[in-house]
Amino acid sequence: MKAMILAAGKGTRLQPLTNHLPKPMLTLLGRPVLDTIIELLAGHGVRDIIINTSYLAAEIENYFRDGSGRGIDIAYSFEGHLEGDTLHARALGSAGGMRKIQDFSGFFDDTFIVLCGDAVIDLDISAAVAEHRRRGALATLVMKDVPRDEVHKYGVVVTDSAGRITAFQEKPAPQEALATTVNTGIYIFEPAIFEHIPAACEYDIGGQLFPDLVRKGLPFFATTLPFQWLDIGSLTDYWQANRLLLNGGYHGYPLPGVEVLPGVRAGKHVRANWDRIEIQGPVVIGNGSDIGDGARIIGPTYIGSNCVIEPGARISECLLSDYTRVRTPARLSQQIVSAGFCVQPDGAFVDCVATDLGWLIDNARRPEAEHPPHPDLLEVMSSSC
Repeated sequence: MKAMILAAGKGTRLQPLTNHLPKPMLTLLGRPVLDTIIELLAGHGVRDIIINTSYLAAEIENYFRDGSGRGIDIAYSFEGHLEGDTLHARALGSAGGMRKIQDFSGFFDDTFIVLCGDAVIDLDISAAVAEHRRRGALATLVMKDVPRDEVHKYGVVVTDSAGRITAFQEKPAPQEALATTVNTGIYIFEPAIFEHIPAACEYDIGGQLFPDLVRKGLPFFATTLPFQWLDIGSLTDYWQANRLLLNGGYHGYPLPGVEVLPGVRAGKHVRANWDRIEIQGPVVIGNGSDIGDGARIIGPTYIGSNCVIEPGARISECLLSDYTRVRTPARLSQQIVSAGFCVQPDGAFVDCVATDLGWLIDNARRPEAEHPPHPDLLEVMSSSC
């Protein structure tokens, strides 16, 4: 069986984290979300995968290359064009991207699966495909039941008693939702689906293709097989997903490193005098990081690879990207620290360079700052982060 992973979007609701990375390459405890999807597909015998790319395409293509060493073949379909020396991204919509691939090579020659690249799942793909085929479906959507107060974040899917999809609601208010089952961005199709997707134009699966299938009365079904689903569509989702993993709330997700203290895991080549650090799990520390004596780290916290936490720094319930240096006077609480930004779970952020706070939170690969901390700036940092 073949698969397509949708990875062309800009991920605007995850800015500034997606200023330098496409959404599928954001990491959960140091591992790109897209990597977990590819591993799942390979585990169900999927050997041919195509990924549509557009925004920051090179970040995806250079990381996974052709899939060598994973037992799979990966190809890419770039959506955009080159003007002079500048590459311009132009996503075609999820269905438009599918049609572009099919028109180019006829890649989809049998039942195939399409997944969004922004969620961690453990769906039994083989069982979902078997149900799709048993029903004689043209298209099958995998849906998930969510609490009613969360339906406003998703597309609601309405089905009849036989599982046939009868209607959609796009992000309805909770009191107006006709159901609490939502679209997870996981689809199974037959090649005949391309008879219903126009060529050479932007066209969306959820907003255009699926409503058209319902109007035409075609065999379009939903399945509700039990599975875990961690969606990272927004900064709040990303924050909560990492915390859930740290707390062991997603069964089967491998935590990196080895346990060095109760609730504390560390990777290889970590320098730390554990008896001189105040640390309370759950905490995961990535490879090559340096934790100074007298540091205080309270979980749930993730510290990426090659970070430097200077002596006396205080970190509580934070997510630190790779190569982050936190200097001695810093007091960080409930922050996502990435690429020079301190981001709060609600989306508010501080640009450490623009606010002259680079001496306090910096890239660990830079030489140590020569000037001492400024007390006025320290006060700003404490109130902002």
